[in-house]
Amino acid sequence: MALSHRRRFESVNYWPGFVDALSTMLLVIIFLLSVFMLAQFFLSREVTGKDTALAKLNQQIEELTSLLALERSQKSEDQTKIASLTATLEASQSESQHLLDAAAEGGAGAEAEKDRATAAANALDDQRQISAKALAQVDILNQQISALRKQLAAIQEALEASESSGREAQAKIADLGQRLNVALAQKVQELARYRSDFFGRLRQILGARPDIRVVGDRFVFESSVLFESAKADISPAGKQSLDSLAAAVLDLEREIPPDIPWILRVDGHTDSKAISGGPFKSNWELSAARAIAVVQYLISKGIEPTRLAAAGFGEFQPIDPGTDDEALAHNRRIELKLTER
Repeated sequence: MALSHRRRFESVNYWPGFVDALSTMLLVIIFLLSVFMLAQFFLSREVTGKDTALAKLNQQIEELTSLLALERSQKSEDQTKIASLTATLEASQSESQHLLDAAAEGGAGAEAEKDRATAAANALDDQRQISAKALAQVDILNQQISALRKQLAAIQEALEASESSGREAQAKIADLGQRLNVALAQKVQELARYRSDFFGRLRQILGARPDIRVVGDRFVFESSVLFESAKADISPAGKQSLDSLAAAVLDLEREIPPDIPWILRVDGHTDSKAISGGPFKSNWELSAARAIAVVQYLISKGIEPTRLAAAGFGEFQPIDPGTDDEALAHNRRIELKLTER
């Protein structure tokens, strides 16, 4: 009966197509994650570039502010000079008028007074020229101040645009991260549901055996079910148990959607007794060799290697803290855990 079933199964081999589909979906997931990481990288680099530009603009603003303060100080000094020249001009005009009055009233000293008036008029012209130059400088300073104000306004607009762009980039990054977290949570929930179905199916197949049990999210085989003492070769009875396990895993591969990145992790554990003699130098080596032996046997039964992982924990992860023979037997075990990759 089993031989006939195997022949019918081999006549229609769906595995190559199934493996191709799984590989394609894995590549798609990797591509999407790569696109997300690239998008996050470029957005982060853009934000960093904006921060650098913002720092440069702030530095320019400080330089322009210093220049504006200097120009204002110069303008104040020029205004003081203009006030002083205006006062001198008024004094000169008053003196000129006084001389003219004296010339009109004078007699013999009229010619001398006229010379003095001419000199005063010349001095007045000189003062007027100086005042004109000062006013021209004031106009130039006003133009420079106006130009500086326009530059400051342009810089402020650039700063506001840069800050707006940075906020938009941060919002995009936060939105992408939130979407990724939601997607991962959904995949974890789906995997938990398939894990529950898988363990339930194993219970039905293997029956209620005291040496095979469920502990938390793991399916536990005591080592005596699969191996002889201090050995890593699977016993004939252990191969029968693993055949049932392999059939359940093959059914699981067909049921779980290809976009869920799951693996069946095989963990090897030993008791706390030290190894003496034999091919293994430590419990680390024995636990790892047993886990690898289980994985290799499952692969020989048609399970995809990319869905399996082997790990050895030695005696350092006991599930029973006791030191009697029963506790040591519980700690010598192979654990199966359906988890995400």
